[in-house]
Amino acid sequence: MIETEQFILHQKDWVPNNERLPVIVYRGAVKAEGKEAAEQFERLFTDHGWPPQWRDTVYGYHHYHSTAHEALGVATGFGTLLLGGPGGREFEVRAGDAVVLPVGTGHRRLEVSDDFMVVGAYPQGQDWDICREAPSDEARQRMRALPVPAEDPILGKDGPLRQSWKA
Repeated sequence: MIETEQFILHQKDWVPNNERLPVIVYRGAVKAEGKEAAEQFERLFTDHGWPPQWRDTVYGYHHYHSTAHEALGVATGFGTLLLGGPGGREFEVRAGDAVVLPVGTGHRRLEVSDDFMVVGAYPQGQDWDICREAPSDEARQRMRALPVPAEDPILGKDGPLRQSWKA
């Protein structure tokens, strides 16, 4: 059984975060590691309308996306991410865990193992950008108007995303 947790991140410093939609964490979303885990995340994301776009680490600098929600599936290793921007919430992840970040959520890598690798995915039709400064009024409007995905990237139509990210 996959354990999930959710929390809201309020604006912090220049990072907007998302006061409507919670971050969702899935502990043990896949029961594999390495190439097999990456492939399982890619299948899950694809099956639920979140096409995977990369395998890599998380950037080591504060950033957020103003044009897309993001799903991160940890394929190998372990580490600590900082969510919410400067002075935000430190969060530990390990192989098999997944994190869904609503649009505007600040994130960066703090400390990770040498083998730390993540699969990144975004809802169909949403192209991601990288923002490293406070959003303009136009960007804030764009983030508020971004649609809620049709499915949870890990658990599909019955997952927690559809229940807690109501439009």
